[in-house]
Amino acid sequence: MERRRAEPVVVERPEVPYVGIAARVTTASLPSLADSFDDLFAWAEAHSLAPAGPPFFRYRVVDMERELLVEAGLPLDEAVAEADGDVTPGVLPAGRYVVTTHVGHPDELVQVTADVLAWAEAHGEAWDRWPVEGGEAWGCRLELMLTDPRVEPDMSRWETQLAFRIVDDGVR
Repeated sequence: MERRRAEPVVVERPEVPYVGIAARVTTASLPSLADSFDDLFAWAEAHSLAPAGPPFFRYRVVDMERELLVEAGLPLDEAVAEADGDVTPGVLPAGRYVVTTHVGHPDELVQVTADVLAWAEAHGEAWDRWPVEGGEAWGCRLELMLTDPRVEPDMSRWETQLAFRIVDDGVR
């Protein structure tokens, strides 16, 4: 089955408050962080807060060969003031993002990401990223889970949107 992938586009995204649960993972253990989505939905419901979009992974620090600092996140209509256990508040920054949507198994996202990185380089876009100890920090690098696995259990049919923040002339 041939996978469908939209050509990347540059879009303006607004600032979005969210709550998240962060973890240090490897590429192999990243799928286990998806279990945090159930916790985030339950937390939001317990606090009478409604999700304002699909759950996502936010890649904070990336070293694909060793370790990633990733948040499982849930966007909200309103900001949360303080942390509550493992659940911490955050804000996805407004700005210009390179966005593409992929339909297919999550294992294919490594190649989709490589394609997005190559597309941006070919189009002269600069990422909102910088070197840090332990890898490369990103201002905002997202995988938005557009498919609810409770509705569509076939992972080969899942729709995932990638949204990576870019900067103008290297200015964050």
